[in-house]
Amino acid sequence: MSTHATPEHSPLGKTVSYQDQYDSSLLFPIARQTKRDEIGVAEAALPFAGVDIWTGFELSWLNARGKPQVGIATFRIPAASPRLIESKSFKLYLNSYNQTRMDSVNALAAQLARDLTDAAGAEVAVSIALPQAFAAEQVRELAGEYIDDLDIEVDHYAPCPEILKADAADIVSETLCSNLLKSNCLVTGQPDWGSVSIRYTGPKIDREALLRYLIGFRQHNEFHEQCVERIFVDVLRACAPTELTVYARYTRRGGLDINPWRSNADAAPTDNIRTARQ
Repeated sequence: MSTHATPEHSPLGKTVSYQDQYDSSLLFPIARQTKRDEIGVAEAALPFAGVDIWTGFELSWLNARGKPQVGIATFRIPAASPRLIESKSFKLYLNSYNQTRMDSVNALAAQLARDLTDAAGAEVAVSIALPQAFAAEQVRELAGEYIDDLDIEVDHYAPCPEILKADAADIVSETLCSNLLKSNCLVTGQPDWGSVSIRYTGPKIDREALLRYLIGFRQHNEFHEQCVERIFVDVLRACAPTELTVYARYTRRGGLDINPWRSNADAAPTDNIRTARQ
């Protein structure tokens, strides 16, 4: 595991040589608290529980006899972990198994869990679907009411929580969704595309204002996990819901998708059903 802690030291945006023999030192953890300080979230008093659900579509290794194996892995990294894992380093780490012999898929899952737990600083759950289970993989969209058809004018492309508003006289429970979430990598500026759902109970959120706010991430540079936490905190402060869950599913890059979930009310999703764009 890398001892560096800032994105600038990560492999992002740099030419690297792929290693096909197991190497856990390729993982690059980054402290979560630096960005949480920016949005006023104290380490000792997180306003949410949560998990980052990663899907690894490019997972391959050799069995004990040297025959290649493939699988789809799901990783669940607790939001309470002190560190997130930079995605390119995660990709390089997974590729280091390509020519590595493993006694069994269970041994592989256990090794992945140990390394990722060490990198994140909290227990990471790992499951691997083998090809015979691929047919059961499902695609469906986020459940809720989509607000993307609202006919709004937009001329601002940076997060602006000041535009969020809600009607304190109208208390509702609803889930609002959008496919128009886009942000950029904190280091390289490459685009990250996603869909987001906001489930809440509380004063009715102005939908046009919410859509403008979400579109405001279009030129914003932050990692996926950081964007979702910013959305959660901004909506919580501006609209004062009693219950709030923010769940984003980002399209994959390098064979990995990242799906942060943050909530002060709902249990984390038990499934990992991807959207059509993933």
